[in-house]
Amino acid sequence: MPGIDKLPIEETLEDSPQTRSLLGVFEEDTAATSSYFSQLFKAMQRIYDAQNELSAATHLTSRLLKDYEKQRFPLGGDDEVMSSTLQQFAKVIDELSSCHAVLSTQLADAMMFPITQFQERDLREIVILKEVFQIASDEHDAAVNRYSRLSKRRENEKVKNEVMEDVYTSRKKQHETIMQYFASLNMLQYKKKMALLEPLLGYMQAQISFFKLGSENLTQQWEEFLTNIGTSVQNVRREMDSDAEATEQTIQDLKAASDPLYMPDPDPNKIPVNRNLTRKAGYLNTRYKTSLVSSAWDRQYFFTQGGNLMSQSRGDVAGGLVMDIDNCSVMAVDCDDRRFCFQITSFNGKKAVILQAESRKDCEEWIATINNISKRIYLSENPEEIAARVNQSALEAVTPSPSFQQRHDSFRPSTQGRLKTDRSGSQCSAGSESPALSSLSLDSLVAPDTPIQFDIISPVSEEHTSQAKSGAQGRRTNPFGESGGSKSEESEDSILHQLYIVRFLGCMEVKATESADVIYETMRQILAARAIHNIFRMTESHLLVTCECLKLIDPQTQVTRLWFPLSSVVLCASHQENKRLLGFVLKTAGGRMDGRPVTVCYVFESNNDGEKICDSVGLAKQIALHSEMDRKATQKQRDLDKAKEKQQEELHKQKQIEKDLEEQSRLIATSSRPSQSAADGQFLVLSNSQSEDSEAGEEGQKKGESNA
Repeated sequence: MPGIDKLPIEETLEDSPQTRSLLGVFEEDTAATSSYFSQLFKAMQRIYDAQNELSAATHLTSRLLKDYEKQRFPLGGDDEVMSSTLQQFAKVIDELSSCHAVLSTQLADAMMFPITQFQERDLREIVILKEVFQIASDEHDAAVNRYSRLSKRRENEKVKNEVMEDVYTSRKKQHETIMQYFASLNMLQYKKKMALLEPLLGYMQAQISFFKLGSENLTQQWEEFLTNIGTSVQNVRREMDSDAEATEQTIQDLKAASDPLYMPDPDPNKIPVNRNLTRKAGYLNTRYKTSLVSSAWDRQYFFTQGGNLMSQSRGDVAGGLVMDIDNCSVMAVDCDDRRFCFQITSFNGKKAVILQAESRKDCEEWIATINNISKRIYLSENPEEIAARVNQSALEAVTPSPSFQQRHDSFRPSTQGRLKTDRSGSQCSAGSESPALSSLSLDSLVAPDTPIQFDIISPVSEEHTSQAKSGAQGRRTNPFGESGGSKSEESEDSILHQLYIVRFLGCMEVKATESADVIYETMRQILAARAIHNIFRMTESHLLVTCECLKLIDPQTQVTRLWFPLSSVVLCASHQENKRLLGFVLKTAGGRMDGRPVTVCYVFESNNDGEKICDSVGLAKQIALHSEMDRKATQKQRDLDKAKEKQQEELHKQKQIEKDLEEQSRLIATSSRPSQSAADGQFLVLSNSQSEDSEAGEEGQKKGESNA
């Protein structure tokens, strides 16, 4: 190591400019040393702080790994292999944390302590000595200056002695201070080298000790464990890469398959409707009221769960019950502001929900799914297979059997070459064929090419149409039995009031009314026409059965859609297999332009057993019949009573006439007798009452003669 530059202490008393110039060089070196060591101290302080942070972080990591098995993860929280592996890692990291703590202590003693001592003690001492030297030098210069200004003329010994004493004291103080200052500057050259080497030596020794400690305690003990963990990590990485490739391939396949589904209303020919579902989920818009006259729509996620319809908003943990859809009714409805809407009505008709699907396909699938659930198909072991069989049976029902078609053709030999219409070519069998139908021509039940009405025309539109045509064509007669505006109001005290929820399937004109076969044939043709033309919309109404009439009432507005006198119902029957289907035949007099009666068959689907509704109609007709018989008996008794009263009045009048005649005869006899007063020239004056009696007697006599 080269020699160290020193300040000459021997020349401190002389305090020459050369000495002061050399002192300035040392002071400049001291300032540079102080700046450099300040930066070096900060760097080593960062190393020490980082080591402390590493030790604390390692200890925290070990503690968190130990607490892993206490955590409750929603996914994979019960992985015992991972828990045991992390416990072993916690032990290793805990030992590493102890090693890092030891390293931190060694760095504090061997690295930070020497440089801190040099920074705070040695450099601080130089700064203090420099200030003291500057003060002593200024005092010495002031004392010498006062001594130099002593007068030559008058010498004051006392002042001279004081000035000389000041010069002595200040020079001695300056000399001692500058010697101490020079000595400290000279020692600083040694301390600077030691302050550079000792912290670095301590840092390296602490690191070597740390590495040795880790090598002795960790390498041999945990080498096999770390090797196994490394192998496991590589296996997991390979599995992740394989899964990533499979996921990417799945994404590409889903992109290709889902491209048609991106359209909000896909083509049903490309994506057919699945009618065999017993579970479905998806986003729907639901209507809710915001006030008495306004409503709004809200988009929610709906799904079926058993026999319940559930809904869930985004952000909700679980779904909420919307309604029970067992034995419910569902149908497509028309909304003024939305498309693809359908309505679900509970089995008791007290709750109804209007929902909007995104597409026609989605709407039809929801309707089919809810229909399958309402039939409780989901309770079976293989619900989708049973739903497929039910739908297949319905599909076969809309295709006539060969035997039925042959019988139909055998009754119509003259029409073999004629093209069959869509409705007569693919009819649906609403019920099983009865023996009476097998021997009865279809034309005798339903006229060929008879139009089918699938919806109920509202009374407002009917009235408006009849008023519009009344000027040119006279009064319009409705062939389907709606009576225009002249409806007789039913009595409020009717004995029977039964209300049922029904859905109108259709109506058509029929010929025969002798048996229920005409209703079964009408059901078959209406269902076949609905299946052919993909008509799924049904108008839901409330059927009110009373002793006077049948009413179809709008469930929302309570407006009467149709009204039929009970006397016009000539036949009512339910389906032989599907008991929810029912129909009744109405005969209205004068429905045609020529005055002939019109017979129309109406077909409905109900939530209840159709036989109950038919029984209610039969009971109403019986009650009406008994009421009519009682009314006729009462009327007959009233007529007899009136005849008796009239006879009594005639007898009373006859007696009164006889009495008047007797009185008249007496008065006449009295007036014809000669009196004495008349002979004397005096006259007999009759009173007014007597004159009236005489007139009444004359009239009675005339009536008696006429009666005779």
